Amino acid sequence: MNESLKQDAGSPRSEQTEPASSPDKSKMELLQSLGQTMSPAAESNIFCMTIIGQVEGHLVLPPQNKTTKYEHLIPQLVAAEQNPKIEGVLIVLNTVGGDVEAGLAIAEMISSLSKPAVTLVLGGGHSIGVPIAVSGNKSFIAETATMTIHPIRMNGLVIGVPQTFEYLEKMQERVVRFVTSHSNISEHLFKELMFKTGELTRDIGTTIIGADAVSSGLIDEVGGLGHALRELNSLIARRKSESGTDPMTDPAFPYSPGVTVGAPGTVIQPPVNQPGAGIQPPGGMPS
Repeated sequence: MNESLKQDAGSPRSEQTEPASSPDKSKMELLQSLGQTMSPAAESNIFCMTIIGQVEGHLVLPPQNKTTKYEHLIPQLVAAEQNPKIEGVLIVLNTVGGDVEAGLAIAEMISSLSKPAVTLVLGGGHSIGVPIAVSGNKSFIAETATMTIHPIRMNGLVIGVPQTFEYLEKMQERVVRFVTSHSNISEHLFKELMFKTGELTRDIGTTIIGADAVSSGLIDEVGGLGHALRELNSLIARRKSESGTDPMTDPAFPYSPGVTVGAPGTVIQPPVNQPGAGIQPPGGMPS
C-alpha cells in the first residue's frame, strides 16, 4: 500500500483547466440570456438614448411592464453633457407615456443640454412622451408613428375639493407651456387637440399620425433614423463652426467628402489621411 502511495505521489498528475472564455462563447451566452447578438464595437461622437414602454416615476410599476426609469436617464444625460467626446445626443422614443413629473424632468434635461439633441418618434410618443419628443433642437417622426394628446389624469386618492382641480389645471398648464414653447404648434390648437371628444373611445383627446403631427406644428419633419442622424451631424458641424473648431482638422468630424454644410457653397473635405466614411447632412442629399 505504501508503494502504491509512493507511486501515486511520484507520478505526474493530470490537471484539468477551465477553457478560456472565447468571443464565441460570450456571444452564445448573450444570445441565450437576452436574445441579442453583439453589435460591432465602434467609437461614436453621438450618444443614443432610448425611451421605451412606460415612463416610471416615483412609484415602481409591476414587473411585467416595460419601463424607462427617469433616475437612470438623468445621470446618463449629465454624463453625456460632461463627456467631451460626446458631441450630440439622439433620443429615440417608443413610449405610451407615464408619470407627468418624471416625463417633464427628462424633457427639461434634454432641452437644457448645451450639445445638439435630436428626437425621433418611432412607433408611438404618447401622453407625456409628447413633451419629450419636442424637447430637442430638431424633432422627427416616422411616417407610421402616432402621438396621443390628452388631458392629464390622477391616480390614487382624489379629494373632491376645488383645490384638486386647480392643481390638475396647473399641472396641465406646465405641459402645455413646455410643448408650445419647444414646438411650432399654437396653444389654441394644442388645447383643441387635447380636449377633443368623439375620437378616442375611452378618453378625451386626439391621436395624430406622422404627417399630421408635422402639419400641426408639433413635430418638425417626417423622417427616420437616417434623417435624424444627418440633422444631428449638421447641428454638430454648425456648433463646431460657431465655437471656432475647424471640422477639416478635427479627427472626430464624421462627414463624407464633398458634403455641403452650413452656408450654400461651403464644402468641407476630410483630411487626406482619414477615410470619408460618415453620414451626409441634409445639404448633401439628392433632391
